[in-house]
Amino acid sequence: MARTAYVLGVNSAYHESAACLVAEGRILAAAEEERFTRIKHAKPARVDNPHQVPVNAIRYCLSSAGIEPGRVDTVAYSLQPKRRLANRAFEGDVVEGGWGSPAGEHTFHRNLLRVPDELRALGFAADFRWLDHHLCHAASAFYPSPHPRAAVLTLDGIGETTSTAFGRGDGTRLRLLREVGYPASLGFLWEKLCEFLGFGEYDACKLMGLASYGDPGRYLPAFRRIVRPLPDGTFAVDNRVLRLRSRDFRGLEDAFGIPRRRAGASLDGAHVDVAAALQEVTTEIALHLMRSLHAETGDRSLCLAGGVALNCVTNAAALASGPFEELFVQPAAHDAGTAIGAALFACHALHGVERRQRLGHAYLGPRASQGEIEKALHKHGLHYERRPDLEAVVAELLASGCVVGWFQGAMEMGPRALGNRSLLADPRDAAVRERLNREIKCRESFRPFAPSVLAEEAERWFELGRPTPATDFMLLACPVRADRRSLVPAVVHVDGTSRVQTVRRETNPRFHALISAFFDVTGVPMVLNTSFNDNEPIVCTPDDALDTFTRSGIDFLAIEDFLVTREPPGSVSRVIPPRGRFS
Repeated sequence: MARTAYVLGVNSAYHESAACLVAEGRILAAAEEERFTRIKHAKPARVDNPHQVPVNAIRYCLSSAGIEPGRVDTVAYSLQPKRRLANRAFEGDVVEGGWGSPAGEHTFHRNLLRVPDELRALGFAADFRWLDHHLCHAASAFYPSPHPRAAVLTLDGIGETTSTAFGRGDGTRLRLLREVGYPASLGFLWEKLCEFLGFGEYDACKLMGLASYGDPGRYLPAFRRIVRPLPDGTFAVDNRVLRLRSRDFRGLEDAFGIPRRRAGASLDGAHVDVAAALQEVTTEIALHLMRSLHAETGDRSLCLAGGVALNCVTNAAALASGPFEELFVQPAAHDAGTAIGAALFACHALHGVERRQRLGHAYLGPRASQGEIEKALHKHGLHYERRPDLEAVVAELLASGCVVGWFQGAMEMGPRALGNRSLLADPRDAAVRERLNREIKCRESFRPFAPSVLAEEAERWFELGRPTPATDFMLLACPVRADRRSLVPAVVHVDGTSRVQTVRRETNPRFHALISAFFDVTGVPMVLNTSFNDNEPIVCTPDDALDTFTRSGIDFLAIEDFLVTREPPGSVSRVIPPRGRFS
């Protein structure tokens, strides 16, 4: 019998450091480093730190397979150092010693070349491969997709010099057809506008939520002068206005006729309208790229990856108005997903593995043992009880107005909580949205919340359009049916849409059972679902969950079979209205 080849994919070049272990075309484990270190994005993107590899994520991946570093045959890293050096030649404003400057790029290159040594220090003796960043994005989307052949589009800030890549996969063969280089970058456009509007550079999710409140028409002409589709199917940006590699916002201030908003300052109509126009022009450019790719390949299926592929509004437009009939979006579409792509590309292209595995779920991270849970519970000194009827009890608690932390099974890979590390509430209660934003999540009031809905009931409540796995991963903004909106106001955004997660019994039986129990109690086949965190990475371990629970306003915590309360056992029956079902 042939020896199993293990391939480890690693990303740490910029941010979202992550690791993924693959064998025979199957993803065995994948996780982001931030979940272990509790530092958002794992590390800031700096020229002096690409060699800081995701040690904890790597160790998790190996331990999950029960192997040592020496058993790994190939380590694949999602960036090509030599290609990256071309950034020294770009014109435009740069910060000396920073990105794009000769000194900064040499520093980055020198530290990037330390990665193999850092891995050898961890015990790896494997064949080491540098892989193209956008090829890894493309691989992360195509290989796990259900499509035997498909066009592939990747959209992010930058890889080596590329921000956008057109590709095509067929069987286990994958190649890039064309690339769009810096400064034409939708990802960098969003980062710059995040900062212009007073947020952090990685706060695209905030702008997506804010955009729905605005009128895009006010600033759309200005954006169309800054970002332009080109006849060859690509696009260009005016970097004299954007000045992407500097802290200079004067070009944007002149373009929009408003000053840059400072962090913490009040939001006014102009800021909201800028966000709306940004969203509109992003969708326009993305559709332009998709039409060009479709004309080139003739494929009926499209696979998407890159950080811009996390934009639920653009994804919905791609499905509804784009030229492709089928859509697959990598749930870890951001840079963390390149660890998956690096491992899969090396597995198929270098080791010749012919069998592909469809990615039916994103539950690829650590799970906690009963012993670990009980040890953490004892340490925190909280009240808890084992409940054989946990799903039914939690359903009643949610229906009674409680916010419940839900910690079950393996942690999700990617930025969305998909029912294993989630905070749950009643979608019928409009007031719960404000409470979650203000008291528990400690975030802006305009941020929306998602519904997790039984897949078999979803069409009755949402206009899902053509079937796509993207709804399983909370990656589409779907209109809520008009006659249902008033029934679930906590999960309906201002534009009448919801970022839907369809929940299937076969991929998450326990979460499905909980929502089914809530359906039985309320007649509503969904729960409000948001990530289990409080201005921190999503919780990973029982200790993380208990720490967040104790310092927040979460009412109850369901952690595997245990229900954790702030008061002695018996408090559950005081919260739930008497129904004759619980003692």
